[in-house]
Amino acid sequence: MEESRDIYDVYDSNTSPSWEEHQSEHLENLEEVEALRRKIKYYFMNPCEKYHARGRKPWKLLLQIIKIGIITIQLVSFGLSNQMVVEFKEENLMTFRHLFLKDYVDGDKETYAIYRQADVYDQIEYIITQFRLLHNNTVGNHEFEKNGTAYSPLRLCQEFFRNGSIYPGNETFEIDANVDSECLDVYPMFTPSAKEILQHFKVHFKRLLSVKIVFVLKAINLQTVRHRELPDCYDFTVFITLDNQAHSGRIAVQLENDVEINECRDWKVSGAAGKSIYLTVVFDCLIITTCIISFALCTRSVVTGIKLMLEYSRFCDRRCGKDVPWSDKLEFVSGWYILIIVSDTLTITGSILKIEIQTKILTTYDVCSIFLGIGTMFVWIGVIRYMGYFRKYNILLLTLRAAFPNVIRFICCAGIIYLSYCFCGWVVLGPYHEKFRSLNTVSECLFSLINGDDMFPTFKDMQQKNNLVWIFSRVYLYTFVSLFIYMILSLFITIITDTYDTIKQQSGNPTSDLQKFLSVCKDLPKSGLYRLQENKSCLINCCVNRWKRNQERLTSEA
Repeated sequence: MEESRDIYDVYDSNTSPSWEEHQSEHLENLEEVEALRRKIKYYFMNPCEKYHARGRKPWKLLLQIIKIGIITIQLVSFGLSNQMVVEFKEENLMTFRHLFLKDYVDGDKETYAIYRQADVYDQIEYIITQFRLLHNNTVGNHEFEKNGTAYSPLRLCQEFFRNGSIYPGNETFEIDANVDSECLDVYPMFTPSAKEILQHFKVHFKRLLSVKIVFVLKAINLQTVRHRELPDCYDFTVFITLDNQAHSGRIAVQLENDVEINECRDWKVSGAAGKSIYLTVVFDCLIITTCIISFALCTRSVVTGIKLMLEYSRFCDRRCGKDVPWSDKLEFVSGWYILIIVSDTLTITGSILKIEIQTKILTTYDVCSIFLGIGTMFVWIGVIRYMGYFRKYNILLLTLRAAFPNVIRFICCAGIIYLSYCFCGWVVLGPYHEKFRSLNTVSECLFSLINGDDMFPTFKDMQQKNNLVWIFSRVYLYTFVSLFIYMILSLFITIITDTYDTIKQQSGNPTSDLQKFLSVCKDLPKSGLYRLQENKSCLINCCVNRWKRNQERLTSEA
């Protein structure tokens, strides 16, 4: 093998050494090459082999197992807490709809509308009345917002075109596109009735764009006390919109709210629940400590790999006179360690945010859930690294890694076709099909079709109001399903299976220069040749022998 012969070549010097000196230098080079091989081979060993090679305990493996358990417990605990927060928001939104929308029934969100002028005034009057009678109607702990000593008012506004003369019978109109607004503040403890207030508020129906009602309510989520958490204080900004922008005779009524979570100004929790609140904080501190240790160990392994890569590169340059390919260099930088480092960073950040949420310094539940969720996902994915030490599982991992570049290129090409169908479906079918009303819903609908889900309802729900569009929808859906299910998905599966067959045939045979270099070393982990003490003694003997040769050479020259 030419490459191996280059490695062991000894270059000529100006002076011609004796046969003994040449033989000793050759042995020294062999020892140096074997020492580098063992060092690199030890780096790529699994934890059990490293234990047999040098007696090093698999602390990193044990730490990852412990970390998976405690991080999962933390995620489940925070997930239940975050679920209570989301449920509290959603239930309050449903409560507001039942309190402030007249004759509201669950499920009427999309169809709740007004069709008569008298109903518009009745709806506004009903909202104002319910707002002022909040204390008598609500079964929750809702309160009005206070600014100092005064309550914040309910604001009633209407938006309309500045000027306009519209005569549909004559098919004539004159309109000023500028929008004006009129607003009226209603205080909760004010004496006049809702009818008296509306005498000063006239709705311009011909030019009306919308009527908006905004007010703020406050509440406290007490259910968290039972789960060892301090309650949060909520500010609900309620928006009620009577939308008339279409001017079609149907005014849609919508109620939404913006939620702001704040730290309660003064609180006191007594009993067992209050005493155990800070146990969760101690548990989070334990997780942060564990992740810091894991971060340090994995960072040290990455640095060790980079040092070995540089040493191997210098060796190949010095002995063979060639550069190491990037594929071999990347073998030293373990992607699994980088994944664990990223996971530890996200988990530490999420745990700090969780502690601040527990102590009510911050209320960023969504941000914290993203950090903890991604961190836990990466931790579990990192377990696959240890499954790769088993031969059958390793073939699957090698297949995924080898097929990844081809899969990315394939997805880029298929994605262009997919986007073209998305834009076409949105423009043509959007006005006639609910699932094509926006680009987001179009993409979700087409992705479901690729997986064979919701196929019949997609065909069935197409409105037949326009024969040309209906015929186009059939051609559009049939071509999309045929193209992606029968052709593109089949090609995608072919890429994976071909890569798997290739990896299976090459299994056990060294393919890269680095693997060929390491395959020469047949020393088993239990041979004792990987011990650091023996390596150190070997280096000491090499230094002593080199010093003796230099002394003999100086003596002969003298």
